[in-house]
Amino acid sequence: MGSASSTIDPPRASTIDPREAKHFGAMAQDWWDPKGSSAMLHRLNPARLGYIRAAIDLHWDGDDTSFTPLAGKAALDVGCGAGLLCEPLARLGAEVTGIDAAAENIAVAATHAAASGLAIDYRAVGVEAMTGRFDLVTSLEVIEHVADPAGFVRGLAECLADDGLLILSTPNRTPLSHLALITLAEGTGRIPRGTHDWDKFLTPDDLTDLLTRAGLTVTDVTGLGFSPAKGFVLSESTALDYFVTAKRVRA
Repeated sequence: MGSASSTIDPPRASTIDPREAKHFGAMAQDWWDPKGSSAMLHRLNPARLGYIRAAIDLHWDGDDTSFTPLAGKAALDVGCGAGLLCEPLARLGAEVTGIDAAAENIAVAATHAAASGLAIDYRAVGVEAMTGRFDLVTSLEVIEHVADPAGFVRGLAECLADDGLLILSTPNRTPLSHLALITLAEGTGRIPRGTHDWDKFLTPDDLTDLLTRAGLTVTDVTGLGFSPAKGFVLSESTALDYFVTAKRVRA
């Protein structure tokens, strides 16, 4: 009599680029300093949070006057750094998990959240190590730093609940982004040298294709631009940077 056999799925390949993890881990202690090496992220946050809040209210038909539109929902921030997005998501009512490839970032994030009285589950892992589903999955300015963008997007999709919302942002691969982020920002020391590799930037068509192949539907693409008077603002132009929202395709 033959015996039944079983198979175990092999572990998914890591999407973490160790060089990128080391680069950002070295910035950990400076992450919450609005004038430090992460100053650019602090300047990005108001536009980011405005976009995210509008996307949340639209997706769940929420009350835009509510202080806690994510109450009762689970959120995952992938590539969370030291928690610049996780903490606002927690204040919006979500049960937040933040993951990052650099253990140094996670240590700083956990310490800062505790000092702020916020209960956030921080883990030093890649997205491929996650199990479970989340109502909201965010990953801002991260996909351009991973080893395998397609595998990374599949990992994000697998973390997304059936009625969930995925929000990404990333620089576009254009002459403007090269000038602004590498020639000017890195060249003048506004952000650390080596932070970006322009060849790894994705166009909106590139990212939309990856999301579609992962079984998701893109529902919005909005540009992020820069105004000398206002700083970073939402824009019709995606030439510099852009946001994408996506949801799971229903069978």
